[in-house]
Amino acid sequence: MASMAATAARVSSLCSVNSPAAYSSTSKSRNCPPECSSSRSSSSHGLGWTGAAAILRCGTDFLKERRKRSSESRAAAVDSIDPQDEYPVGAFGPLYADLKTVTVTPSPGRKAEGLRCSRNTEIRRLAASVDGGVTVEASRTFTTEQVLPRIGKVSRVTKETSVEVELNLDGTGICDCDTGIPFLDHMLDQLASHGLLDVKVKARGDIHIDDHHTNEDIGLSVGTALLQALGDRKGIYRFGDFTAPLDEALIHVVLDLSGRPYLGYTVDIPTQRVGTYDTQLVEHFFQSLVNTSGMTLHIRKLAGNNSHHIIEATFKAFARALRQALEYDLRRRGSVPSSKGVLSRA
Repeated sequence: MASMAATAARVSSLCSVNSPAAYSSTSKSRNCPPECSSSRSSSSHGLGWTGAAAILRCGTDFLKERRKRSSESRAAAVDSIDPQDEYPVGAFGPLYADLKTVTVTPSPGRKAEGLRCSRNTEIRRLAASVDGGVTVEASRTFTTEQVLPRIGKVSRVTKETSVEVELNLDGTGICDCDTGIPFLDHMLDQLASHGLLDVKVKARGDIHIDDHHTNEDIGLSVGTALLQALGDRKGIYRFGDFTAPLDEALIHVVLDLSGRPYLGYTVDIPTQRVGTYDTQLVEHFFQSLVNTSGMTLHIRKLAGNNSHHIIEATFKAFARALRQALEYDLRRRGSVPSSKGVLSRA
């Protein structure tokens, strides 16, 4: 009973002290039953079940009214948003070349959330079938300037290898890779699938000697294609951080699309080979990619005994960290994510 009295007294205090003006005058204006006032006034002599219940009802009514007013205030704020100022499609960076106009209809009952989420969903849905300019008729329209897609294409030919790479940073995870090194094809598939990149690699090299030259030149070409596709790096998050497990293996990757190449690689792999692939070439692949893309990359093994699991978790963690770094930050509004005002490989 003492606990009930304490609870009732607390609710009574909230009802009388924290209520808005409309609730501050009388018990009647607060929609409190008569028992509420009488019970509060006699709180020093203890409360019965009837008085306590009355006070709890008073508090409940007050909270319901407060939520109602808060919802009305939020709705009014959303209605006052100017879509052109608040959600300019082109201001935070390019998505697709020919997409000119996109319209978003907010979800009923979720105005603010619908406005934010539906726009990007609509852009990506339309982009799959874009052929020329696109105009969508609806209630809210966002116009963008003519922009280029984030695609890098590289052709690298030497006496040792011939490598063709195409990389689409705004892809859907499509991988079309034929490197002549089956395990590397499998890893590039992880990069595409988990990074949501479209990756196309066609390579021929002197693999009759070993995989070293082909592995290296593919890393160099993928890094160069990434450098091309990133352009001036305006509007992106820039940083990525992901830890990926694969059974007993656990790999942590942190990267910065800073323009400064650096690789920190602390991954010991128990065996010399996985299939025919030399496991030393994993580090060499990432070093080559870092050198040409201008990326700071740290890879650490936190756990793992199986060589295949360790390497695959490394590519998965790298793909997810890269995906984070490549995404557009809406709050940045197209500015370069650097206090210097520029991010470049030079």
